[in-house]
Amino acid sequence: MKPVKVGLLGLGTVGTGVVRIVEGHQEDLQGQVGSPIVIEKVLVHNKNKSRSISIDSSKLTEDPWEIIHHPEIDVIVEVMGGITHTKEYIMEALASGKHVVTANKDLMALHGKEILAKAHEHNCDVFYEASVAGGIPIIRTLIEGFSSDRITKIMGIVNGTTNYILTKMSQEGASYDDVLKEAQELGYAEADPTSDVEGLDAARKMTILSTLGFRANVDLNDVSVQGMSKVSKEDILYAKRLGYEVKLLGIAERQDDEFSISVQPTMVKTSHPIASVNGVYNAVYVYGEAVGETMFYGPGAGELPTATSIVADLVAVVKNLKLGVNGKQGVVAFKEKKLKSDEQISSKYFLLLHVDDRAGVLARITQVFADFEVSLESVLQQPNPLNPEAEIIVITHDANKAAINKVLQQFESLDVIRKVKSVYRVEG
Repeated sequence: MKPVKVGLLGLGTVGTGVVRIVEGHQEDLQGQVGSPIVIEKVLVHNKNKSRSISIDSSKLTEDPWEIIHHPEIDVIVEVMGGITHTKEYIMEALASGKHVVTANKDLMALHGKEILAKAHEHNCDVFYEASVAGGIPIIRTLIEGFSSDRITKIMGIVNGTTNYILTKMSQEGASYDDVLKEAQELGYAEADPTSDVEGLDAARKMTILSTLGFRANVDLNDVSVQGMSKVSKEDILYAKRLGYEVKLLGIAERQDDEFSISVQPTMVKTSHPIASVNGVYNAVYVYGEAVGETMFYGPGAGELPTATSIVADLVAVVKNLKLGVNGKQGVVAFKEKKLKSDEQISSKYFLLLHVDDRAGVLARITQVFADFEVSLESVLQQPNPLNPEAEIIVITHDANKAAINKVLQQFESLDVIRKVKSVYRVEG
């Protein structure tokens, strides 16, 4: 019954949750792993700061190396965030034979390959379930649950801030700026929301999911990213009229070992399960050749949901310690990375055009689509009392991205089109 000792880097919201669960669920944890799990040392910025939990002051330190080089600590749990210094701490911990559990999506998206190689070199575990979708166990599901299947598509709402904003815009007809301000006041959005609203946070998570799902070394630069800060309440209103919801989706698709990964605002048919995922919740939709379609839904952030995933990883590390199989469960990226070209990336598209209100305009517009072999599912002209120009909505059949880009380029020189107001991918 020798205790397993843990060093905790960070005691913010998530770190506090880790302490609460480890101390509050000790009997259950011991029942699973056969020994106590003890938080031996905790890295903090200020030892004298008042905190929402009671913790022995002797366990607190402001020196990370006191934890990294502590001879009795078996596992490092990293919840401090950051990249450069954090990577240095983790690499040194692995070199010292310590196992690592982290919630750091930025670090794993940018340096995961190097960190996992170091872990393999020293027979150490690195688990990072909480880095993608908070309390949703999607990483373990991709590694273990789908180990016998071939994943063809991963589609997800993996950022709660943007989903909260789009939900409020849809349900209340509010503007982007107003909802963003409210989200910041409630603590759902940062003072600088760029990482969330411009899709960077979601792109990092899709990098991790794609690497695991497709068993290839995906880089952040492989993800095509478009944020949602330009989504207007008019766009959402039109989507609702046509039976769609607008969601910021991460989409990774594979066909014949070639794949594409993107993050973009997408119109999702209201009949699709992911369209009903609202507020700060996350959902990941996974398509497997054998299993078909599955969806994983739950809180994507928060103290206890995220801490639950971290402690689950901690339990996995301790079980491996007992079995003597640490460092044996890493996913090997054995597939060659083959990215699709724009000609191979296909989907439906929604376009909202502001055009001259005169005869012959529609014929000229549809001719451009025909010139680039883009067939149309529907064409609507909607009256808008707030816009003196005519508004035309076009929804295409499946069309490749290269052809749509050529259409848009041609529209720039078409004198009857005043403005291409909006372009969205369509799913469902």
